[in-house]
Amino acid sequence: MIMDDASKRISSPSCTTHVPQEPEQELILIKFDEGDPRDPQNFSYARKWAITLTCCVFAGITAASASSYSISYESMMHDLNCTQLQATVGLSLYVIGFGIVPLITSSFSEECGRRPLYIVSSVLFMLAEVMNGLAPNIQVVIVSRTLQGVFGSTGSSLVGGSIADIWQPHERGLPMSLFAFSSIFSFGLGSVFGGLIVTSPHLGWRWVQWVHVMFSGAYVLDVVLVMSETRSSIVLTHIAKATRKTTGDSRYRSSTEIGRPSIKSLIKTSCTRPLYLLLTEPIVQSFSVWCGFTWGVVYCLLESITTEFQSVYNFSVSETGFIFLCQRKVISLHVVGAIIGFIANTYQETLYKKYFSIKGQEARLYMACAAAIVLPVSMFIYAWTASPNIPWIVPLIALTAFMSGVFVIFQVSFLYLADCYGPYTSSAQAGQSLSRNFMALIFPLFTQQMFTGMTYKWGLTLWALISVAMAPIPWVLLFFGSKIRSHSKVSRKILEAEQQQLDGEKTIVSSPTEERSMQV
Repeated sequence: MIMDDASKRISSPSCTTHVPQEPEQELILIKFDEGDPRDPQNFSYARKWAITLTCCVFAGITAASASSYSISYESMMHDLNCTQLQATVGLSLYVIGFGIVPLITSSFSEECGRRPLYIVSSVLFMLAEVMNGLAPNIQVVIVSRTLQGVFGSTGSSLVGGSIADIWQPHERGLPMSLFAFSSIFSFGLGSVFGGLIVTSPHLGWRWVQWVHVMFSGAYVLDVVLVMSETRSSIVLTHIAKATRKTTGDSRYRSSTEIGRPSIKSLIKTSCTRPLYLLLTEPIVQSFSVWCGFTWGVVYCLLESITTEFQSVYNFSVSETGFIFLCQRKVISLHVVGAIIGFIANTYQETLYKKYFSIKGQEARLYMACAAAIVLPVSMFIYAWTASPNIPWIVPLIALTAFMSGVFVIFQVSFLYLADCYGPYTSSAQAGQSLSRNFMALIFPLFTQQMFTGMTYKWGLTLWALISVAMAPIPWVLLFFGSKIRSHSKVSRKILEAEQQQLDGEKTIVSSPTEERSMQV
């Protein structure tokens, strides 16, 4: 056993493998031994939950920032003398940042570590909010919102990968549910608090930003104090560096240091890996299309639902109360839908544990199959019951069922991609995020025109029919997902590595040629 000056364990013979090079340059490969507390998978449960909650808080803060900004349009337009279109640009650029930036940062975190990106992105996100709160004109607001989207997406897009880093597959259900819950619940909650602030005669849109600055500042302290590096390959690299420094023996290496590509090649791989997975992996493609369409419909409904209900039932905002609070944000649908979806996913965990031995990763998909039926049915009910002759509570129940289905889909997609792509979860989810946020940007642009030309009834019927066409996606994966993964070069490589780790065999060090061919 090799010891450092402080008598702390650095490695042990069972953790090292000799990697033949030229005779005088034989390297010693450092690995974790069983039960090593430095392995993120072996962190204590208290430490794992502290990291998980820290990650979820950032996802919640960034989601609330999107909805609370849009609720303060009128106050901003009056204060800055700008148009609603100019104010809307700030929201659109925020969404674009969430879709594009993770393509680079998510896989970059897989090469350089999660913790530094969490810290840097949270600090810069807070500073961008300060910039927004002090903005003298709408142009500065637009720039600051773009920066918020860039830095906010960097942190929140890593959450799925961080959870996959520290939790075993059979333990990820609740942490991933909390991740999905924090995102969707906070999206509605941000509108509630934003609406309360901007409607106060003594406050305005700037105070919405200052409240966010307070929460973001507290989060910066939290992430610095609580967040640990969760990427095992990065931890091994740090151990190898410490071992070389302590022993003076330059032969100690982690697997990522052997044949390490140049910085240029590393950046290229980091930028292309999510797109590679999106363009070549059927599982990533199917969930990207399904989640993207569903999220686009959600934004369409948020854009039009208040107008429709007011035209059908002759409601005013005050009469509709909490359901139509803040004009265009249907808060109850997010909150109640998130709660119901969270409960449904708790039951999904029971099904997963029961059927994992039979179905493997596909045991994650049972509730997704149910959601695939709930989505089009609820959309049909909403489309054909929004009538003065039918109580308004009926279409609202349908919409709540729809939001519950959306929550289930998101949570299942996070978990299933994490199970299938393991150490490259962030890259797989970044590809899905690109599709989802692109749809969220595009769909509202033609919502009003579509509903004007087709009416709400037939426009929503069209969405329901498209949802019916996508309903087979989880069913196909449930029955044929393992076969699809067996033909995937990336999935095979990950499964082989995991199996050899379970069997106690030595770590495989892929050749540079093989790595380039996989782009992972």
